[in-house]
Amino acid sequence: MKRQEIMLNTQEKKRNGVPHLNGNTAHALHIHDDDTCCDDHVCTGKETPLRPDAFELTDDEKIESIAEKFADILHILGLDLDDDSLKDTPRRVAKMYVKEIFSGLHPARKPSVQLFDNPYQYNQMLVEKNITVHSYCEHHLVPIIGVAHVAYISSGKVIGLSKINRIVRYFSKRPQVQERLTEQIAEELKKVLQTEDVAVYIDAEHFCVKTRGIEDTQSTTVTTHYSGKFLTDNQVRQEFLSIISKK
Repeated sequence: MKRQEIMLNTQEKKRNGVPHLNGNTAHALHIHDDDTCCDDHVCTGKETPLRPDAFELTDDEKIESIAEKFADILHILGLDLDDDSLKDTPRRVAKMYVKEIFSGLHPARKPSVQLFDNPYQYNQMLVEKNITVHSYCEHHLVPIIGVAHVAYISSGKVIGLSKINRIVRYFSKRPQVQERLTEQIAEELKKVLQTEDVAVYIDAEHFCVKTRGIEDTQSTTVTTHYSGKFLTDNQVRQEFLSIISKK
């Protein structure tokens, strides 16, 4: 399937250099034409697909098992694992998977978020811009690198600013589809903030497009979630888009 732009439940206009997306939540704009990468690009649901026994093994047991299997992969590829540069690679990769890049799979690592009263009675939108997104495409296990812009309007409670970054990081640190990542961040923020007035905007490069298949180094993918006033009030949504478009 070839595509240049795919818009889900939306119409797109550009204002101030930022795509403006109208309509329902969970819009996706894929700014690439790729007939080999991610043709089966499917998001099966908002929840990461995990087996019921996903956490029966300890981290150390997972690392040992992954290291053994990754050594088999390197051996099949013809690499000499007795070489000083390669001999520890299977364990390094296994540790990286469990402790770092896929660490967000484990619910025990979910950030603990405490709500605070809003003593300043600040009732306008709060925007956290340019939050680093480092994730991995679940189709090829290569990087997704970009930024997230997140906004909310307080319902009377607030959270520490760094907690927003930590929520983005937690859901990014797992095999992902960008649409699902956008939805997971939004749903978690709505739950912890006790408000529907949430916006999430992610702009990211997909290395399954940049470094394999079509090898397009210029394209990015944009996904958004608007709910509450960000969905129903065009002026609120435009204010958010204007803020994130400014350097």
